[in-house]
Amino acid sequence: MPHLKNWDNKTWISSKKYIDSFIKFLIKNKKLNRDSSILDIGCGRGKILGKIKTKVKLKNKPIGIDPVSHKDKDKNIIFKKIDTFKFLINNKRKFDLIIIKQTIHFFPLKDIPRLIKYCKNALNDDGKLMIFSINEKRTQIPTFPKMEKRLIQSLKKDLDIKKKILRNNKNIKIKIFNFKVKINRSSYLDMIKQKYISVLLDFKKEELNKGMNEINFNYPKILSFIDSLNCLIINKVK
Repeated sequence: MPHLKNWDNKTWISSKKYIDSFIKFLIKNKKLNRDSSILDIGCGRGKILGKIKTKVKLKNKPIGIDPVSHKDKDKNIIFKKIDTFKFLINNKRKFDLIIIKQTIHFFPLKDIPRLIKYCKNALNDDGKLMIFSINEKRTQIPTFPKMEKRLIQSLKKDLDIKKKILRNNKNIKIKIFNFKVKINRSSYLDMIKQKYISVLLDFKKEELNKGMNEINFNYPKILSFIDSLNCLIINKVK
């Protein structure tokens, strides 16, 4: 499967307002201080991690792992281009916070229990694992018909993953992160063209062009919607 390269590249997710709001959510649900150690699985360009480093004034750089090494990745993180399981198996560090943000659906369903187990083993005693995925009950992302069909399929997998995690782990808290998006339709069309979301990865150029025309016809010049994410918060305790 091709890698997702543009989810955090010139999108609302890479905006200062979004990053500040997301970090506020993290800190509200997991207290962080300058001694905190953080791991982000699927960190992209690491802009969220980098901002945490400066905001919390972390003594040590947070670690981000991703299959794609971008030239413009944040310099305030330790970036590792490495397989997630290889990293977790060989890792000797303990983390106060592990983040998996909208990437868990890239893992086969059968590997989810193992992934959670390794993440929990890598936490400090009071550490937390936070897993984010699109809120299937409140998704408002602008789509065209074929994109919507793929999104529904993806959300079904996210829901299956969530059920599996809830079934196999105790004392999980579920929180919702909401962000109000306001974006020019033309900017959003550029995001579609760049395949900013995984459901677009295997779309051909002709399919994208057709979908962009449909969005251009069916949506207003200014798009306003809620980007809503589920967050499963898992403690170290088994």
